[in-house]
Amino acid sequence: MLDALTVELRGGHTLSDSQVTEAVAHLINEQVPAASKAEFLAALAAKGETWTELSAFARELRQLSIEPPIDAGTRQHEILDVCGTGGDRLNTFNISTTVALVAAAGGVMVAKHGNRAITSASGSADVLEELGIPVYLSGEAAAQSLAEHNFAFFFAQQFHPMFKHIASARKLCAERGQRTIFNILGPLLNPARPSVQLVGVPRPEFCEKIARVLQSLGVRRGMVVSGEAGEAFLDEISTLGKTHLAEFYQDRGFSQSTLDFQDFGLKQATLSDLQGGDKRENARIIRAILSGEERGPKRDAVLLNAAAAFFLAGKSRTLLDGLGYAAEVIDTGKAHEKLVSLANQRR
Repeated sequence: MLDALTVELRGGHTLSDSQVTEAVAHLINEQVPAASKAEFLAALAAKGETWTELSAFARELRQLSIEPPIDAGTRQHEILDVCGTGGDRLNTFNISTTVALVAAAGGVMVAKHGNRAITSASGSADVLEELGIPVYLSGEAAAQSLAEHNFAFFFAQQFHPMFKHIASARKLCAERGQRTIFNILGPLLNPARPSVQLVGVPRPEFCEKIARVLQSLGVRRGMVVSGEAGEAFLDEISTLGKTHLAEFYQDRGFSQSTLDFQDFGLKQATLSDLQGGDKRENARIIRAILSGEERGPKRDAVLLNAAAAFFLAGKSRTLLDGLGYAAEVIDTGKAHEKLVSLANQRR
């Protein structure tokens, strides 16, 4: 069946929801050869995933994840995830992870979904672990951390056990330099089911597509961004150039626009200004930003992205207000205090 679907994809066919259901069943089947899975994934990427296909894959894979027991009281609050798809290969420090910590310090419940490094030197799991923040949390422990600390990390390896059956196929594709749908799906599969999401993508043409998927999955408020970085694009809001974005409310349509960092009084950065390193170097950078020691372009990038997080979560009325609030959270010591408290929580 998977080989038959591969043939259809090569002919330009868009998969129906039922065909996606069949495809996922075969992708997680240990008896199906990795080569067949890799051919299917390569054909799907070569055709170009439609937003309806992405939605169908996300729904199927979310049903296979371990769902944490988040109580009704916690659900009464907005739950935010801020996450990039990765894949921009620009080796910036962990901007989204830093923003997640600032947002949590500012009173937003943050369910951070992430993994170890795949296309970068340091993934969110790597740098949080280096900061001393627990990453191997059970569903119960993650739900408790979210309720008690406004922050929990949902490690993809922990909450998506079926992915181990797709790993060999993804490796085959990676060895051929072929991206797959799983390079896009990460932010769409948060097992905590966040109500608000800020998602970064590595190409502007993905903004509308991913926004439509998030809206179809029931996210109440979302923004999908891709920031200019010379001839490349960051999966973040950019302080190097303009940022392309698509945003929506669940009960309304969505809009597309561009955002200019200069409108916020920020200085233009260079890509080298935002460069990171391994997990130790990136943890050092995050500590410097959250403690208020770092006052330059790395801080500016965090402030601008945190502004969007606070705006989406309803903590500020405008992006400009959100930027000011983010600066206040850092400068009053709240961000550093949050980092210390998360590192000291009971494992």
